[in-house]
Amino acid sequence: MSSGDTIYALSSGAGRAALSVVRLSGALSGRVLAGLADGPALIPRRLTVKNLRVPDTGEVLDRAAVVWLPGPGSYTGEDCAELHVHASDAVLAGLFAVLRGWPGVRLAVAGEFTRRAVANGKMDLVEAEGLCDLLAARTGVQRRQALGQMLGGASSEFDSWRERLLLIRADIEAIVDFADEDGVAEVAGPRIDREIADLVKVMEAALCLAQTASAIRSGVKVVLAGLPNTGKSSLLNAIARRDVALVSAIPGTTRDVIEVGLDIGGVPVLLTDTAGLRDGASDEIEIAGIAKTRREVSASDLNIWVAALDVAGSDVVAPQVRPDIVVLNKSDLKNENLRLFRNDLGRGDVVEVSAKSGAGLDELLAKLSERVKERFLDMEGAVVVTARQREIVEQSIRLLNESLRHDSQALELKAEDVRRAAETIGRLTGRTEVEEWLGAIFSRFCIGK
Repeated sequence: MSSGDTIYALSSGAGRAALSVVRLSGALSGRVLAGLADGPALIPRRLTVKNLRVPDTGEVLDRAAVVWLPGPGSYTGEDCAELHVHASDAVLAGLFAVLRGWPGVRLAVAGEFTRRAVANGKMDLVEAEGLCDLLAARTGVQRRQALGQMLGGASSEFDSWRERLLLIRADIEAIVDFADEDGVAEVAGPRIDREIADLVKVMEAALCLAQTASAIRSGVKVVLAGLPNTGKSSLLNAIARRDVALVSAIPGTTRDVIEVGLDIGGVPVLLTDTAGLRDGASDEIEIAGIAKTRREVSASDLNIWVAALDVAGSDVVAPQVRPDIVVLNKSDLKNENLRLFRNDLGRGDVVEVSAKSGAGLDELLAKLSERVKERFLDMEGAVVVTARQREIVEQSIRLLNESLRHDSQALELKAEDVRRAAETIGRLTGRTEVEEWLGAIFSRFCIGK
């Protein structure tokens, strides 16, 4: 694979549609477009309707809207072209056959258009990650968080950290130049340390939001936990409005974790059904399921404890569960023969629900939406979002903390730690050498991006 090749790809979605968009990028884009489109030369950046012909035979492939985008004013910074053709398998097959046979032109690999944009300074790595998240966004909150990264908000913050470190390093080196003068290091050293410590606090605050913010990308994990037969699976099915989980009166039916994706107030939520918690289980598979439930509870973002009016002891919340909401399920069974539960079931809100009739479901979803928004809605503006970003910021903090452990007489060592921290922060946006990250980032893109 050569970065000097002209590349092409289908950039619109596959499947039945009115139009498909085929993109080209590279030095031969203009020549290819001129060879395909008949008539007078194209005006840059003006969408024009043209017949597309097979160069060798003159056969018309399609009547399409085409645009010529000379570099560097294009998405990739290279000469580019777009062909808006009819979304027919036959049209695309014929067009791709022509492009495939053109010397110096090849099909793009995943993310190659955006990788070229980064290489040519049209965007940085954080913006590219934001674009990747935007393409995968399913909810409004995911869209807004991804746009914050793609439009450069996070990059500006990271650049400001790096600039502060460069200034701190310059101060340290200036002190070194005058170190032979009495009192210079003793006076300036504490000020330098305060500046480093202040920046560490800023970076640590950003890091504190990172784990919560990452839930917006992958989905907020909400776990349904409770004793067997309290109706967790029925509740999952009722909320999902489809039969996702197997429902049975036999205790221990649920053996594995079942997840359903929801949009709660614009926030992606993974609602998770788990095996019922109980002591004394003898079935090996059920025991494994209970162990998995405990792991899911500990790894969850929010927990819902499900009790039931006809299951004795289910009003006692298991000690490992800290419920955000307590559901009293099977409220349709309430009568004189069934004892009523206390109203102090847990530390979370208590909602009476009937998964069978649907009573109380709207109130439950409203409570869940409140908890999700309280915990996650302010995370859209988080600057540290991806695992790559977290790793780099953590490494920079370690280097800066190491610099603070050097006394005022070890200025060269302090300067070296600050230099390495600045270089590490530069890897976030690609201001320094980042080849080791490129493949991992751009492999997540589709072919035409």
